[in-house]
Amino acid sequence: MALPQSILIVGGGVFGLSTALSLSTRHPASRITVLEASPTIPNPHGSSVDTSRIVRADYANPAYARLAAAAIERWRNTDWGQEGRYTQNGLVLVYPDGNGTAANYTRKSYENVKRAEPDKVDFLPTKADVDRIMSKHGVKTAVAGGYVNWGSGWSDAEASVRFARKKLEETEKNVTFKTGQVERILFADERKQGQRKTVGVALADNTTITADLIILATGAWTPKLVDLRGRAQATGQVLAYIRITDEEQQRLAHMPTILSFATGMFIIPPRNNLLKIARHAYGYRNPQRVPVPGTDGRETMEISVPENGLPIPLEGEEACRAALREMLPAFADRPFCHTRVCWYTDTPKGDFLITYHPDHPNLFLATGGSGHGFKFFPVLGDKIVDALEGTLEPELRELWQWPAFAEDVEATEDGSRSGLKGLILKEELAKSSRGSRL
Repeated sequence: MALPQSILIVGGGVFGLSTALSLSTRHPASRITVLEASPTIPNPHGSSVDTSRIVRADYANPAYARLAAAAIERWRNTDWGQEGRYTQNGLVLVYPDGNGTAANYTRKSYENVKRAEPDKVDFLPTKADVDRIMSKHGVKTAVAGGYVNWGSGWSDAEASVRFARKKLEETEKNVTFKTGQVERILFADERKQGQRKTVGVALADNTTITADLIILATGAWTPKLVDLRGRAQATGQVLAYIRITDEEQQRLAHMPTILSFATGMFIIPPRNNLLKIARHAYGYRNPQRVPVPGTDGRETMEISVPENGLPIPLEGEEACRAALREMLPAFADRPFCHTRVCWYTDTPKGDFLITYHPDHPNLFLATGGSGHGFKFFPVLGDKIVDALEGTLEPELRELWQWPAFAEDVEATEDGSRSGLKGLILKEELAKSSRGSRL
């Protein structure tokens, strides 16, 4: 399928850069513009930028397990994983006593990865089995069991985003980068058969950019540009860091990543003397009223809007402490040197939203990462371009299509979430005596 001459990709994160890489090689005649709100790529506030991201094929859904396996192959064997951008240290997935849901999800993930790489996966039915893997790194856990996948690893997220941009700048001559904050999408006045084309975007500085095809790869900011109520929402997730000694860095540097499906908490091996604790959970909402996109501004809607530069609430700190007591108890009482709220674009079932908008034929969405998109970086762009061309395999097309009806996204139910539902960021910060910062 031929694509238009001028293509605007809004967003310079994982979804946007991977799309630009694939488009530039498969459609060299197109003029591609990548528009990023931040003056730098990586954007320091982007969800795809951090010290580290888990790279795993450990999914209960076979489609994601297969796609992740393809991505891991590139992380391992191409320039994507070179110069320290990928480390294959293994992944220990655990669950506590009495949590049947977490144990069941772990078992399904185990069966999928065991089929793919049987020589790299071992079941750990007891706490003693988990400790056998972790104790050599000075780690004692408080879990019931799990499994280890030595084929999993982690990636330096910031370095990987920087690598993708450099690759575009050095090799792809039909890609241009611009900086600007998109305020709204510009629509044509004319409607045809109930559809209304987009003509460009308006920026915060009152300038406009026009294009024949607009691709929104805007992550957690997408629901402000397109009415996605019931289809996607922004949720804030917990990140915390502990500064550790040189000896501790050396001892923990090669330990497997440890992830609990019961709590959503995970701990990745440290780098540069920083130990990261994070949570993949239902998250915090930050509800605000904004104009409904495409209207005259008099109609408003309530959505969750990302807020940058905030520390995590006390509730999040306590969750990190509990995770450390469960998975890395020697560090449970260490002070946090830095915390951050990281923003997901969550969909009801955790599936990506990679599809044309049904009401705007030249508006395409590449979003809905739901906290697990980064690992697919090396292959994601190819799948997005397949969807643009109408050649995406049916299994993924069904997962990533525009929902036929809006669902409740008050809590994403993808089988791997945990914690309390319905947390409001402002309320939790107020409990922590930090409410004035929002």
